[in-house]
Amino acid sequence: MKAVSVLLCVATLTFVTPAAAEDTLKIAVPQRGAWDTSISEIGQKAGIFKKHGLNLDLLFTGAGAEVMGAIIGGSVDLSVASGISTVIGGYGKGAPLRIFSSEMAGQPEIYWFVPANSPIKTLADMNGKTIGYSATGSSSHAALLALLSQEKVSAVPTALGGVTLSITAGMSGQVDAAWSAMPYGLKDLEEGKIRIIAKAADIKVLQGRTVRVNFTSASTLAAKKDQFERYMAAYKETVDYMYSSPEALATYAEIAGVSLSIAQKIPILVTKESTNPDQIVGMDSIIAEAIATKFLSAPLTKDQISELVQMKNPPKP
Repeated sequence: MKAVSVLLCVATLTFVTPAAAEDTLKIAVPQRGAWDTSISEIGQKAGIFKKHGLNLDLLFTGAGAEVMGAIIGGSVDLSVASGISTVIGGYGKGAPLRIFSSEMAGQPEIYWFVPANSPIKTLADMNGKTIGYSATGSSSHAALLALLSQEKVSAVPTALGGVTLSITAGMSGQVDAAWSAMPYGLKDLEEGKIRIIAKAADIKVLQGRTVRVNFTSASTLAAKKDQFERYMAAYKETVDYMYSSPEALATYAEIAGVSLSIAQKIPILVTKESTNPDQIVGMDSIIAEAIATKFLSAPLTKDQISELVQMKNPPKP
């Protein structure tokens, strides 16, 4: 009888023992509400990261460049959706940064607009006028510089911060043209309150080229290799979920603060292929642009690129 009691006690203890604690990753997320920057948040809400033993502590920021110091110092584990020029530039200056996945190829969601009553009709009218981007080194900054070069327009690039601040600046006349990222502004566009004068999707040099990456520090990646592998497994599972599930679109609409009808347009504009995290594309032109825009003082060697980009698939030229 005594032995039976002991067995029952052990069984009870086994039953009530909690599951192993989840590992927490502190993640910087710029431009909350954009489709691609919502991957971690949507996956967390759907329980996908939990399934992989992870809890995500999300820090919402205006631009990926803002958290470089926190990444290097270790107070933030990783940053998603950061302009690749920022990361390459930081590495070139000696920062111990590591890219562990691509985040976005091309710029299907970024555009520049003016209020409907603006005298500016096209980008050609912007010579000598101010036009916005988020922060120096961001993907919107790189896109704007490429756009002005392509169209041979001598507008004045102006840092405005995140999407909300940019829209306010554009609508209040603080700049002549502001930047935005879909779905933000689509309702105003439908209601005739704004006019789009340029789209990053029309910039030839950015077509199919990696523009944003997910990055961390060398020490964090080494110390949390297993967590990063599980993060990427859950990340890819979340991307599949976002492009196949009505529930994911409803969650996204809530995060972005837009109607479901507007949310449903975004996966069409931002293709699943563009969010492929497994390949950095156009590295040669990325580095050349970083030198031209003074983020780099000299090209990176093959050994440096191999150290910077910690992915199974090597970067494509």
